[in-house]
Order: sequence, then C-alpha cells, then structure tokens
Amino acid sequence: MATAIEPMPRDRLSDRRRRRGRELLQGWGFAAPAIVLLAVFLVLPFILAIYSSFTDQRLVPNPNLPTKWVGLRNYRRLFENESFLSGLVFNGIFVLVVVPLQTAFALGLAVLVNQKLKFRNAFRTIYFAPVAVTMVVVAVMWTSFFNPSAGLVNSVLDTVSFGFLTPERFGFLNWALDRHGARAAIIILSIWQGVGFQMVIYLAGLQSIPDSLYEAARIDGANPWQQFRHVTIPQLRNTTIFVVLSTTILAFALFDQVEIMTQGGPQDATQTMILRLITFGFRQGQVGMGSALGVFYFVLVVVVAFTQRRLLKEERAVA
Repeated sequence: MATAIEPMPRDRLSDRRRRRGRELLQGWGFAAPAIVLLAVFLVLPFILAIYSSFTDQRLVPNPNLPTKWVGLRNYRRLFENESFLSGLVFNGIFVLVVVPLQTAFALGLAVLVNQKLKFRNAFRTIYFAPVAVTMVVVAVMWTSFFNPSAGLVNSVLDTVSFGFLTPERFGFLNWALDRHGARAAIIILSIWQGVGFQMVIYLAGLQSIPDSLYEAARIDGANPWQQFRHVTIPQLRNTTIFVVLSTTILAFALFDQVEIMTQGGPQDATQTMILRLITFGFRQGQVGMGSALGVFYFVLVVVVAFTQRRLLKEERAVA
C-alpha cells in the first residue's frame, strides 16, 4: 500500500527559500560589475547606433545644422554607395576563399603535429607563432614581402620559375598595385597569420577522440585514410562547425591588413565593410551612415551566430 508523502515542514521550507534567495542575490552581486560594463560599453552604444542610423548625425555638431530624423535614407544611400558595395563583394570573396582554405590547412597541420614525431612541440610553436604577432606588425612585414620589384615573394617566384613569373608578364604580381594582386596578397597574408589559431582548436579536438575508436577501425581493416575519413572527420564535426563559423565572423571584420597594405585600393578592390564604417563615421564625419553600416554588420553577425546555434543543436539531437 502506497504511503502518502509527508509535506516538508513550513520552517524548513522557508529556510530553503531564504537560502536560495541569498544565493541568487550573491550571484547577481558577482555578475553586477560585468553587467554594468556590458551595458555601458556595449548595449548602450549599440542602442545609440541604432538611433543614429535613422538620423543625419555628424561627428562634429553644427549649431546651424541641427540633427534631423531621416528614416531609412541612410540605409538606402548605403546600398547606393559603390565603395560599400565593393566592400561587401570583397568581404564575400574573402569569406568564400579564406574560410575553406584556412580550415583545411588548420586541420592538416593539426593532424601533422598530433603525430608522434620528433620535435613536434617545435613545429607547434612555429605554426602558432604568427598568431602571437599582432596583425599590424605582420601586415607591415608582408607589405615589404609583396614589393613588386624588390620583395621576397616575387624574388622567390622569379627564381623557381627561371624568370617566367614576373610582374611584366603577369600583372597581378604587382600585388598592391593590381586589383587582383591586392586581393590575393591580403588573402595569402590572412591565411598565413590565422591558420595557427584554428590548428590549436583542431588539435584539442583531435586529442579528445578516444583511441578505442581508432583501435576498432584498425581491427576492422581500415587503412589510415579510411580512419581519417570515417573516424576523425565525424568526431570533429562540432569543432569544424565552431572553426568555420568563428572564422567567418572574423573574416567579415577584416580591417587591419587592408588599412596598412592597400587602404581599400586600388580602385576600391579591397574595400571592406569595417573600412567603410570608419571612413563614413570618422574620416567623413557621417555618423548616421556609419551607424547604419554598423547595424547592417551586426545583423550579419547575428545571422551567422544563429546558424552556428542551429547546427550545434542538430548535432546534439543526433548524438
């Protein structure tokens, strides 16, 4: 015969509620400084940016020209601006080229340095070293490498091709002076500088794969390629999703190397959204236009983050 559950005494229940209330209050107390900082330096500026995107706000106020509400005019002008459209196109090209190549190279390097090789720690340090150097320094260094007449890149190409690969024959080898060459130079630099970071993430993912899976695959007669294809790749699915999505977000934030190497040229070939945002907001003083671009960029990031969330949910549902 089932026995009735005795209700908890009222004094014990009230003690538990008070204890939970204190714990909740302590939690909010610890979180309060971070919440205040986020609100002041992130949430509030973004709300002001949304408001400014619907006005003709200027960087330097003019008493004779008060700020007016202009509605969607800034957004219309944004998509009529050829420099912004060029930046959007180059950002798209950059994402489509850099994300898959950098992901593939990072995975290959991670698999390589995860092997029981001699001096593998030295290799890990070498591959990760560019990440530890700031992009400004890297961009200045590679600008000299891509010098058309005396740079290291063209000198190596000229030597290995026995004088065939020269700027006179191939215009893109003028690099920063050529539309296609400038884009290629920024893409090459970005892959070289960023691949070490993704390599470390993949390396952590590889080391979390149980050895028993590889042992079972070897017992079933799988060769190394089959083990990589049917064990490594599926086990790295969440890692790959994180790498691809985070690299995509960073690719849309492309700025430093462009500002130093090409300043968006030649002929707006290497314009980016962030470069246009800074140009609108600070160099031209059009805060309203810069805010509109910033809101558009935020929407892109939110879409990418939402995609990442959905993909990770699907993986958890399958598991």
